[in-house]
Amino acid sequence: MEFVESWHDNHELIAAFAEKVAAALDRIKNTTREPVPVIFTAHSVPQRTIEQGDPYEAQVRETSRLVAQRAGLDNWRVAFQSQGMTAEPWIGPTVESQIDLLVAAGHRHVLLVPVSFVSDHVEILYDVDIAFQEYGQAKGVTVWRSESLNDSPLLIQALAGIAFAAVSKIASQLRR
Repeated sequence: MEFVESWHDNHELIAAFAEKVAAALDRIKNTTREPVPVIFTAHSVPQRTIEQGDPYEAQVRETSRLVAQRAGLDNWRVAFQSQGMTAEPWIGPTVESQIDLLVAAGHRHVLLVPVSFVSDHVEILYDVDIAFQEYGQAKGVTVWRSESLNDSPLLIQALAGIAFAAVSKIASQLRR
């Protein structure tokens, strides 16, 4: 068995997210001529996990930076969602707080890019597509979402390449 410790900066993964961002921004252009800021969103984790050395937050931020760079974004930020209902602090900022800042800056549209999720599931289909859109609507802003990677050929290439590298590593160890 071989564990893949990290693939947050995989070239094909970054290309897959950038492709979805570009498609979403093209779709939004049919609605507005205003620049649309992007919020990369990821699941939050307790702050203590980061303090104990988990690289998750830094990796989310790096993935977001690489996607923004690849997609040619100027106005983007990172936020975290689905903070647990516990007394301990969770990493942020929250998506809601970032929407608030963008509304205060005069934006009427925002694109959410779920960058730590590769497929549609409850945190996309409910949290983003319903709860955040309703939150935005109450604040006077339209919240859009990029399509999830799901069966993206670039995602599949990324996964195949990662799996091939892991299998090759095991095969190399077995030959020794």
